[in-house]
Amino acid sequence: MNLHQHKIAKELGVLEKQVNATVELLDEGATIPFIARYRKEVTGTLDEVQVSAIRDRITQLRDLDKRREAILKSLEELGKLSPELIEKLNAAESMSVLEDIYLPYKPKRKTKASIAKEKGLEPLALLIFEQQTIEIDAAAAKFIDTEKGVNNIEEALQGARDIIAESISENAEARAHLRDLFLNKGHFKSKLMKGKEEQAIKYKDYYDWSEPIKDAPSHRILAMRRAEKELFVSLELAPEEELAIDILNKQFILANNSSAEQVELAIKDGYKRLLAPSMETETRVFTKNKADEEAIRVFAENARQLLLAAPLGQKSVMAIDPGFRTGCKVVCLDEQGKLLENTNIYPHEPQKKLTESAVTIKQLVDKHQIKAIAIGNGTAGRETEDFIQKLNLADCLVVMVNESGASIYSASEVARNEFPDLDLTVRGAISIGRRLMDPLAELVKIDPQSIGVGQYQHDVDQTKLKKSLDDVVMSSVNAVGVELNTSSKEILSYVSGLGPQLAQNIIEYRNANGAFTNRAELKKVARLGDKAFEQAAGFLRISNAANPLDSSAVHPERYELVQGIAKDLKCTLLDLMTKEEIRKQIDLKKYISEEIGLPTLKDILAELAKPGRDPREQFEKFEFASGIREISDLRIGMKLPGIVTNLTKFGAFVDIGVHQDGLIHVSQIADRFIDDPAKVVKVSQKLEVTVLEVDVARKRIALSLKGNPSNPIKRNNDQQKENKDKEPQDMASMLAQLKSKFNA
Repeated sequence: MNLHQHKIAKELGVLEKQVNATVELLDEGATIPFIARYRKEVTGTLDEVQVSAIRDRITQLRDLDKRREAILKSLEELGKLSPELIEKLNAAESMSVLEDIYLPYKPKRKTKASIAKEKGLEPLALLIFEQQTIEIDAAAAKFIDTEKGVNNIEEALQGARDIIAESISENAEARAHLRDLFLNKGHFKSKLMKGKEEQAIKYKDYYDWSEPIKDAPSHRILAMRRAEKELFVSLELAPEEELAIDILNKQFILANNSSAEQVELAIKDGYKRLLAPSMETETRVFTKNKADEEAIRVFAENARQLLLAAPLGQKSVMAIDPGFRTGCKVVCLDEQGKLLENTNIYPHEPQKKLTESAVTIKQLVDKHQIKAIAIGNGTAGRETEDFIQKLNLADCLVVMVNESGASIYSASEVARNEFPDLDLTVRGAISIGRRLMDPLAELVKIDPQSIGVGQYQHDVDQTKLKKSLDDVVMSSVNAVGVELNTSSKEILSYVSGLGPQLAQNIIEYRNANGAFTNRAELKKVARLGDKAFEQAAGFLRISNAANPLDSSAVHPERYELVQGIAKDLKCTLLDLMTKEEIRKQIDLKKYISEEIGLPTLKDILAELAKPGRDPREQFEKFEFASGIREISDLRIGMKLPGIVTNLTKFGAFVDIGVHQDGLIHVSQIADRFIDDPAKVVKVSQKLEVTVLEVDVARKRIALSLKGNPSNPIKRNNDQQKENKDKEPQDMASMLAQLKSKFNA
């Protein structure tokens, strides 16, 4: 185990004792947010990214150990285990090397080589493989045995070559060389399947496509694989055959005689029949895993940005789910998101009851003192926005809200449990309104795959995707903090140390006993023991609690420390949290102990200054260009406001208010070269874009950021640097960088 931790420390550039401490905490059940936030002295201030990397790597190495143990046991049972094999297996540092060593001994189905061995041809194969100068036909004639099925010299030689071919295909060194050749010199080659021209139009780029395996970006790999899966193209992954044969010849051809000629024939057969298919399968798995990793990283990064989008906050909101034929669903929510009233209006064709709809909206705004109106950005969204804007509602903010996933939520078990008596469309409107108030609290109710970000998310490894997204959601939820007395079961489930069952128990306790008055009361919740309390308490907030620390991120285990500081300064806790002049008197070094160091003390001081602070940006109003509602309204050269809805490796998708997102290709994002749009823009960022191209028939819009000096990119980037100390890190992208050190 210590060898593993030494290896991880070296790979990640941290101290071994930091890895040891982190692994110990993880094994004890501590969560990543808890370790990074409340155990800084123990880990040497490792952040979430580093803790995540340690968790993933130790899991990978332990899985390798489990497989090594299984192989050792199998070899022992087969009577094949030797000191040399044990040494090789213990030295193996990857699963592929481990499997290569095991392959010659692995129990297998009947093969051409095993049949030849049954015919007694193994001695002939060994003789030929030595490549000494012999009379081949005479040597082979000795193995003719009609009873065993060897009827002539050629059959004897063929059997010997089958044995040699299999031996070469199972040689660990040969496999390592070819594995490297496939990855570094191989190509993806796709061809259109016969008769599929019309159906495969969306895969037109791959009708006759070739590119180096090592250079292929993740989105193209996944696109080619999908096209192959749907039987539109055939896909091959291989280097030039001559290169592979040459590598094998150099390794196995030892002479220039008739025996060597037989070995050369065996090499060609073994490569085509055994090695090439095996290496292609391995390469497919490897490239798929790499493509998945990149796609999942992009998805997780986008999801995090969407989850941490600026909240409007606790204000009374009207939400409208727009529609033409069926009308618009209207709901009114109070400051906590509770449904007050719902109705329908018909401001559009075919029913178009403009006056009646206007009266209804104005009455509801006055009745419920509505401060903001959230309008879904789907069908009839812009038309509904125009209708509302023309009402000139004083002091009422009108906001278009991305409704991706709202319909998924409305049909979910979560929505049915929350609103069992309401129509699906009403539930969807409620989700739109709550998403404006607090995107994080609402989006955690939706399967992250359905929130409208990412690329090829349904094609990647779903287990890995879920794990990555769970990490991101947990990180985001705990970075923001959760209000204990008002939060849903869904968001409580992501609090460090809880999970669905304890979240449900908290809801049931709250329903039976009323609001929590202090954090210590959590220990009365069924099955919420000391460990869960330790992990969760610091991330839960109780507004207006008797102890003001209960509304902060100060962990209860440090209450005594803070109370001691207040006592030393002869003030109350409230004074300590509200009066800067008092906090300036604190000498942190005075409170350092074996358990508590400066990192924790600085965190506590920062929290006292801004208790329960929300790391998300302040909400800013955004409006699309007036009069631009359809793709047909666009003209080349137009400069329009837009909002980033999704990022991929090849560009950024931007909503400009025409029911069809435009694409800023990566080459059009900046005046300098960039290889990743995420380095410049982010999901939910507001931009000014220039229309480059409009294809109405194909519903494609090309946009650019180049040459737009008014863009807020630089300002936003500068602000992000300035606020780095208070904003959560981009865990997905940073973790990917760390992982790249050991995922080769």
